[in-house]
Parts: sequence; C-alpha cells; structure tokens
Amino acid sequence: MHPSRARIVAIDALRGLVILLMLVDHAREFFYYHAQVSDPMNLATTEPALFFTRLTAHLCAPIFVALTGLSAYLYGEAKGGKAAASSFLLKRGLFLILLEVTVVGFAWNFDFTPARIYLQVIWVIGLSMIALAALLHLSHRWLILLGAAIVLGHNLLDPITAAPGDWYFIPWAILHDRTLIDLPWGGDLRTSYPLLPWIGIIMLGYGIGPWFRAEVPAPTRQARLVGIGVAMLAAFAVLRTINLYGDPSPWVIGEVPLRTIMSFLNLTKYPPSADFALLTLGTGALVMAAFDRMSSRLLGWLTVFGSVPLFFYILHLYGLHLLNIALGMVIQHREGVLVSVPNVGAIWLVALAAAVPCWFACRWFGAIKRRSGRWWMRYL
Repeated sequence: MHPSRARIVAIDALRGLVILLMLVDHAREFFYYHAQVSDPMNLATTEPALFFTRLTAHLCAPIFVALTGLSAYLYGEAKGGKAAASSFLLKRGLFLILLEVTVVGFAWNFDFTPARIYLQVIWVIGLSMIALAALLHLSHRWLILLGAAIVLGHNLLDPITAAPGDWYFIPWAILHDRTLIDLPWGGDLRTSYPLLPWIGIIMLGYGIGPWFRAEVPAPTRQARLVGIGVAMLAAFAVLRTINLYGDPSPWVIGEVPLRTIMSFLNLTKYPPSADFALLTLGTGALVMAAFDRMSSRLLGWLTVFGSVPLFFYILHLYGLHLLNIALGMVIQHREGVLVSVPNVGAIWLVALAAAVPCWFACRWFGAIKRRSGRWWMRYL
C-alpha cells in the first residue's frame, strides 16, 4: 500500500473504533434508563460492568477531537496550506453548531420545542474548529506548547465560579463551567461540553500533523506515536497517584482492590480533566501506532464507519431512538413507552444489532460521497 494511503486508513480506522464505542455508550443512554451514570460515576451504586462500559466511551470525544485537528492539517496540505484549512474549519464549524441545535438535538428528544437545549459534542467540535481556524496560523511548536498548556493547566481554573448575573457568567459557562444558561424566551441551555480544554486537544491534533506527511517513514511516525502515548500514560499514572492535581475528584482506597482501581480511573469528562486527557489521548496514540502497522484489509470494516463519521453520528442517534420506540410499542403494546434493557450485556447486544445496518448504510453513503463532486458533500 502507498504510504500516504496507509496513514489515512489508520486515521479512519481509529475514528471508526471510537465512534463504535460511542454507539455502545449511546445505546446505554437510550436503553438503560434505570441506571444512568453521573460524571464522575457514583461508585457506591455503579456496578463494575457498567463502570467499565462507560470508561471505554471516555476514549471517544478526546480522540475524535484530536483526529479532527489532524485531519484539518492534512486537508490544508492537500488543498493549499493554512488558508484553505482555516476557511474550511470556519465554515464546517459553523455548520456543526447549527446541526447541534437542530438535527442532532431533535434526535435525542423528538421535541421541536424542548425546554432545555443541550450543547453537546457536535457543538463543541464546531466551536473547536472555529478556534483552530484562527490559531493554526501559529507555528507548530507554539500550537503544541499552547495546546498542552491548556489541556494540562485548565484545572487550575476550577476554583473560578460565576453566578447568573455576573458579567462573565455566559462566557465562563461556555468555556469552562458545565451549567445552565437561561434563555430570554424561556427554557435554558445546558453547556454539557465546556469548550476550553477541547481547544487544547484539537490544537494538539493539528500540531502532530507533520508526522503524517507522506514523506515521513511509517516506522518514524509509529515510534513518535508510541513515544508520546507512553509519555502521556506515564504522566497520567504519576499525576493520578499523587492525587493532588489533575482531576477534581480524588481517588480513594476501596473496600476491595477492584473498587480502588475503579476509583483511580473514575475521571472527570465535563470538562475533560488533565488526567482524563492524558489517559484517553495516550491510549489513542498507542492504538493509532498499532493501526498504522496493520494492513487495510484488517482495518477495512472500521474505515467504513470512520470515513463518514457525521453521517454515522446522525444515523445512529435516530436509529437507536426509533428502535426504542418501536420495541416499546411491541413489548408494552402502547405508544410512548421507552424500553430499558435488564443488564449491561444487553447494551452491547443492542449496539451490535445497530452497528450492522449502520455499516451497510455507511458503506453506501461513503461510495456516494467519493463519487460526488459537489462541494457541500465535504461537510457531511
């Protein structure tokens, strides 16, 4: 395989893997109503199987956002440099923000006038892309240094709070505080994904872009990925063991070793703590290095998902929601009753059942997208 094609396969495969883990987590959201988890999870009430299922989903957003930055770099390389990448990021970012508050938001609640609008991962990816559109004009060294400073240092801002009525309440709620913003016409906004650390993550993804140039030998790229992955995981282990900085929720010794391990790994996602980012991005770098060594034949089924991630995201949300409604009508014999499966194993089975038709749909749409010459297809 041509080296440039191999690196793209690895990127799409990693993206495909994390969005499949996201599918499992969203199956939990739609089909496990009786045991929803908090952030971080309440270990006194969360069974280990549910805890580790949720833990796998932690990989999704950080790796996906980092890959968004990496893909932006490669787009600029192919289309004419930073100006082209910046223009695309700005337009795509605005499009994603609009999508979050319309098509995506409706998929979660099937309500045209919800009392609460959730600003979630698509929204924060859109804002991160807009921020990167401006910041990518910095040198790669400064992008990496500033991105690392944001990712590792934003927890120093945790003591800062803002109350409704403070002049900085809304910008701080968007940047760093997961809270509610009242709307003038009634209802409110939930800033589920505070923005600041995600800007750092997308900057880091863009910053390592030169590693993925076609002229960089694959063993060199793989060694760099392994090196940064091991360094991140080692930094996570040290920070988390010290238990003084890195996550707002310190770990405690449990009544059994398994509970201690769960407490150690019970990290804050909203916003992603320094420990959270180190663990997830370090793991992602190692998986990327492994995928970069594999053949496209082995990774092909994952790249089907990873090559059309936005299409998959919208498809699986509507599919899971409609599936739950349909099962409620069949099992409960009445409309409007949502189904909750009995155990964590059933969540994985629901996700597997949803993944199969999604794979065929993504393969179909991916072929259309590759054949299409329409400019707007780049945004889907």
